[in-house]
Amino acid sequence: MVDAVSTGNSVLDKMASSRGRLADSEETFLALLTTQLKNQDPLSPLDSNEFTAQIVQMTGVEQQLLTNDLLAMLVGMNDGGLAGSVNLIGKTVTAATSQATLQDGKSTWTYDLTRAATNVKYEVLNSAGQTVFSRSDTGVGAGEGAFEWDGKTTQGTQLPNGGTYSLKITATGSGGETINTSIYTTGVASAVETLNGQTVVSIGKLKIPLNAISSVKQTV
Repeated sequence: MVDAVSTGNSVLDKMASSRGRLADSEETFLALLTTQLKNQDPLSPLDSNEFTAQIVQMTGVEQQLLTNDLLAMLVGMNDGGLAGSVNLIGKTVTAATSQATLQDGKSTWTYDLTRAATNVKYEVLNSAGQTVFSRSDTGVGAGEGAFEWDGKTTQGTQLPNGGTYSLKITATGSGGETINTSIYTTGVASAVETLNGQTVVSIGKLKIPLNAISSVKQTV
């Protein structure tokens, strides 16, 4: 199912590409026009009407792209994404991201293994990409699992609340082959806002795109 946010992203990407092509075309247009003016035949100069028409055409394209930008912003605010997502505030949501904020002394992730794994290594990384905690399990079944971290390093040091951490899972089969794993974070949504035409949900310090939210439930 394609929702408004992912569609909006596609449209914004296309507009950004169009603006880039327009900038290149405009530079080429001005260079050719300048060369044409420098080398025009004095006895048969460039038709002023044609000259004006070319400039008007280029300006018209720029104005159209600006209009598209404004429409994209309006779509982001009125597609129901923002208004329809306000009721997420205060609820526990799960999102497709490996990042999580340490809140109340814990971070919670869920994951999904495509098949049973002989060995699974869990690593919690800080914002600098350094491993602060690691643990290994054996004989982990296929499907959904949960990993809750108490905010302590492998050495037992309690880290302060508010930090952003990522979970890395390395799952292997009996032959040492890598098993694909999807990771999700769970937390309480604290705000909903529109950034650059995209509706995002705040979970701690994280700002998660609405289309990354996979489940919602009442906070216990």
